[in-house]
Amino acid sequence: MGGGRRRTAGRNGPRRAGVVVLGSRPAYSVRPPAPSRKDPPVPPAERTVPWLRVAAAYAWRLILVGVAVYGVFIVLGSFQLIAVALFLALVVTSVLRPVTDLLARLLPRPLSVAVVLVGSLVLLLGLFALVGSSVADESNRLAGEFRGGVHRIEEWLQRPPFRLGPGALSALQDQVTHYVSAHRAALLSSAVDELGRVVELITGAALALFASVFFLHSGERLWGWAREQLLPSGARPVWDRAGRAAWRTFSGYTRGIIIVAATNAVLVGVGLLVLRVPLALPLTLLEFFAAFVPLVGSPVALGVATIVALAGRGPLTALGVLVLIVVIGQLEGHVLHPLVMSWAVRLHPLVVAVSVIAGSIVAGVIGAVVAVPLVSVVWAVLTALRAVPP
Repeated sequence: MGGGRRRTAGRNGPRRAGVVVLGSRPAYSVRPPAPSRKDPPVPPAERTVPWLRVAAAYAWRLILVGVAVYGVFIVLGSFQLIAVALFLALVVTSVLRPVTDLLARLLPRPLSVAVVLVGSLVLLLGLFALVGSSVADESNRLAGEFRGGVHRIEEWLQRPPFRLGPGALSALQDQVTHYVSAHRAALLSSAVDELGRVVELITGAALALFASVFFLHSGERLWGWAREQLLPSGARPVWDRAGRAAWRTFSGYTRGIIIVAATNAVLVGVGLLVLRVPLALPLTLLEFFAAFVPLVGSPVALGVATIVALAGRGPLTALGVLVLIVVIGQLEGHVLHPLVMSWAVRLHPLVVAVSVIAGSIVAGVIGAVVAVPLVSVVWAVLTALRAVPP
């Protein structure tokens, strides 16, 4: 009986953990199961789709970057004269630095800087004097040609498809004359303000020349001083790599755009001389300076040449200038820029166009000129910082 009770107790009584009895269920642990790990509940304010959260994170960062860039432009706008003068000094330095380094092998450095700067000023002033003398020599003949050209344009506009009235241009001229006589005081005040602009222009040119002397003479020492005195030791290699990449891109862009502008000016000058367009030399110089605004400046300058050709030589010559615009545009976009600028600047034409338009909106003509080299320098710096340092 004792054995039976032991069997009954073993069968019906409490079983010990880990003891297996024949005919019973498999052994199991008496420990309570571990609670399942569940993610904490998401607050209702954060129950959004993932792409929206990522977009919001990028959005506020982009807003901060935009505010910082806008603040930089506001500061530069407050000191626009100094910023433009230093930009011109950097342009002059990038163009004249190779010649200065070459002369420095034969002459002392200060003397080579003086020779290069004085020679460049003499060459530039001589070019402007040549253009002024050509305009003065042709002024009497051009006045008669333009009067006849305006009459031809009026007759041309009277024919289909325009069919303007006989006195349309005369009425327009009378309106312009009446406006000038009615607003003479305001125009005189604007002219006085422009005289102040001329004074600012002369001041900026003097500052640019003064800065160019030091950049040409001791630009490396200035950069070394700024790096050693203004930057912590840990940040110097990164800033040095970024600064050298920026200068290499800026100088390459400046030299390349000068080559492109000079080539365009030579081709336009030859074409205008062949077509016997009046003021060919001033229009050639206008084309040279307008080419510094990529994709926009050259067509605008040739548009002015088309109007002059229409007034001075007639519709056929103006049509020839329009053909010249198309040829120069194709040559500049498909030959000169890829051949000359690709080693210095690698920007898509859409980026160039957007940069020029945005720069013109922000700062007018100066912004259109500065926009593309600024974007090129920023892109070169980012590329240099992303690369693995040697």
